[in-house]
Amino acid sequence: MKTIKGPAIFLAQFAGDAAPFNSFDAICGWAASLGYKGVQIPTWDSRLIDLNKASDSKDYCDELAGTAAKHGLAITELSSHIIGQLVAVHPVYDELMDGFAVPAVRGNPKARQEWAVDHLKRCARASKNLGLTAHPTFSGALAWPFLYPFPQRPAGLVEEAFAELGRRWTPILDVFDENGVDVAYEIHPSEDLHDGITFEMFLAEVKDHPRANLLYDPSHFVLQQLDYLDYIDIYHERIKAFHVKDAEFNPTGRQGVYGGFQSWVNRAGRFRSLGDGQVDFGAIFSKLTAYDYGSWAVLEWECALKHPEDGAREGAEFIKHHIIRVTEHAFDDFAGAGTDEAANRRILGIA
Repeated sequence: MKTIKGPAIFLAQFAGDAAPFNSFDAICGWAASLGYKGVQIPTWDSRLIDLNKASDSKDYCDELAGTAAKHGLAITELSSHIIGQLVAVHPVYDELMDGFAVPAVRGNPKARQEWAVDHLKRCARASKNLGLTAHPTFSGALAWPFLYPFPQRPAGLVEEAFAELGRRWTPILDVFDENGVDVAYEIHPSEDLHDGITFEMFLAEVKDHPRANLLYDPSHFVLQQLDYLDYIDIYHERIKAFHVKDAEFNPTGRQGVYGGFQSWVNRAGRFRSLGDGQVDFGAIFSKLTAYDYGSWAVLEWECALKHPEDGAREGAEFIKHHIIRVTEHAFDDFAGAGTDEAANRRILGIA
């Protein structure tokens, strides 16, 4: 077994224009002061990384890693969540999704998608230059507007959506394979890959591509009322990244999973800071450890109530407390009598 690495923190929700959140050096100093050992970098935030340089220059990546190391930190992964979402966008979301892209491709879905694909391929090369082995992202969505089947979906609609998703992602997955990096899809409502079944549908379309893997985030499963512990039992071999994020689900006679179009504060299901929600992290860390997950436990802070800096401070200690330092021997080794085949046969009565 391996000991999970951490605590680490995803920087996307903290980056800003004011110090210490406006440069990679400063935000690393802030994270280290809270007790974090690693940082996950959003590739779309130019205040923290120049992805074009990172994809083309090993020297630049060495400098970036050196900046983190100066503060006692490792770079855990690069993340391209909102760019991955642009690989597949249903037209109903075009205007909303344009904000995720650079100005030059806004209003042009074809150019936006091509830019997103290039970004993903650069993430593969940058990850290799940084010595990383996993890359969290989103899948994008073509079928999501048709989630609830009324009026009845036309026959073959969902199948064609997933076939197209597979066609778009296979060349990207191939580039990640060339660079020795796993794509870790965050299974997430609003993405076509939003639960285990849809992930399996996607795997079929990419022919079980070895680089099509998973980021595990239990908060999204609480909001869907999916068994997040059974999920680990089923998919543990594909779990390559881990977001530690809490959530709660408190349905009433007025609303349930769909939330009634309410704000996050007023939804039955909402994200919470670590320890304030309903996720059984003790069981999660135990299962991941038993299944030999040895990569990073990364805080992704999202909470409808608590200030992010308080969530970050508390989250470092919370993750540290839950990491299990694995044992090097069985607890009952002291009672062992060694191995003696002849004795074993006598004990069994077959000598």
